[in-house]
Amino acid sequence: MSGTGILAGLIGRGIQASRTPALHEREGDAQALRYLYRLIDADQLGLDDSALPALLDAAERTGFTGLNITFPFKQAILPLLDALSDEARGIGAVNTVVLREGRRVGHNTDCLGFAEGLRRGLPGVARRQVVQLGAGGAGAAVAHALLAEGVERLQLFEVDQARARALVDNLTQRFGVGRAVLGEDLASAVADADGLVNTTPVGMAKLPGTPLPPALLHPRLWVAEIIYFPLETELLRHARALGCRTLDGGTMAVFQAVKAFELFSGRPADAERMQAHFASF
Repeated sequence: MSGTGILAGLIGRGIQASRTPALHEREGDAQALRYLYRLIDADQLGLDDSALPALLDAAERTGFTGLNITFPFKQAILPLLDALSDEARGIGAVNTVVLREGRRVGHNTDCLGFAEGLRRGLPGVARRQVVQLGAGGAGAAVAHALLAEGVERLQLFEVDQARARALVDNLTQRFGVGRAVLGEDLASAVADADGLVNTTPVGMAKLPGTPLPPALLHPRLWVAEIIYFPLETELLRHARALGCRTLDGGTMAVFQAVKAFELFSGRPADAERMQAHFASF
């Protein structure tokens, strides 16, 4: 593979500000790989969600080695794949697809990325009860990571109740009854929580704002985001003003990319170097 180079891409919406291409290409340069990474932005291309199969077909025809998948396609892509890694199958969402020998194999590196960010950015935080906002593709990976990292009880709040129930059922099968539940009263849940995690797109540069009223935040709370553009969302700004411990989406972005690079190239990535690359952007 290293002799012919790597052609990778990111499929999503509103991704023009993504740092992922530079992150992959700089690591490729450091390893003397011919590594090209392209954005496939459905918004910029004027495509609706039904175009996803055609985009995947086109990537195969043009020789892509692999694709990262982001909002809103992490679950929609599942039926278009030939196989799933054990982690992707368990989570029910894919953010990385390896295209090799005519097969499409889906992986999930978001779970690993968020878990690493939690360990590095919020060591020692209380994990008795955590509120998570959002139960989409990224939210599914984050929820698995939170429970695997020792959160005792996770309350999920999501506008799509069917999607939220499906995620709770999935988590119950893996982690047992009562570890994950559907949230009912957001204000009381946050008041009693140790931590709050936002996995919705609200707070991104293209969707500014906060996913809950800032008045619900309190100083005992730790607050985590998976958004990294901007690194300081409005939610994190309010939380930091109260003295909350916070975690931005940068570490998750780097460590999911570390694993994706390895899947695309077949070579280990230098995580510390990729973190330095990300910080330099």
